[in-house]
Amino acid sequence: MPAWLKRILALLWAPTLRGVDESRIRFISHLGKKILLVDVSNCSAAELQRLAVLVPEYVTTEPKGSVLLLADFTGAQFDREAALRLKETTVFDRPHLKRSAWVGVESMPRVFYENIKSFSQRELPTFKTREEAMEWLVKE
Repeated sequence: MPAWLKRILALLWAPTLRGVDESRIRFISHLGKKILLVDVSNCSAAELQRLAVLVPEYVTTEPKGSVLLLADFTGAQFDREAALRLKETTVFDRPHLKRSAWVGVESMPRVFYENIKSFSQRELPTFKTREEAMEWLVKE
């Protein structure tokens, strides 16, 4: 992501970043492969928004086409604003992703999921468990 765009986004999203638990976004290893885990499980819609805007900072620092991303939405709460933030951030991630997998989307309204998928022009495969998702992510 260009530096000028990061600055604009930081200004737009700055109020939402207060009190965010960045430890929910971290790289983990599975079968020797690096996976970016975005753990928004059991988050409120407001927490989800705050975390979503941070994801591009992690993804865009990696080489294009290299990131394996696992997002866990188990038990998360959603509202229109949270869906809008997800929609915006999934677009910024796209060039850097190799594969992404989503877990726990049962709590996400289907219309939000379809809208995010359509807007981002990404496939967003879903899985019942993190283990299934990680296995799929690391397959070549």
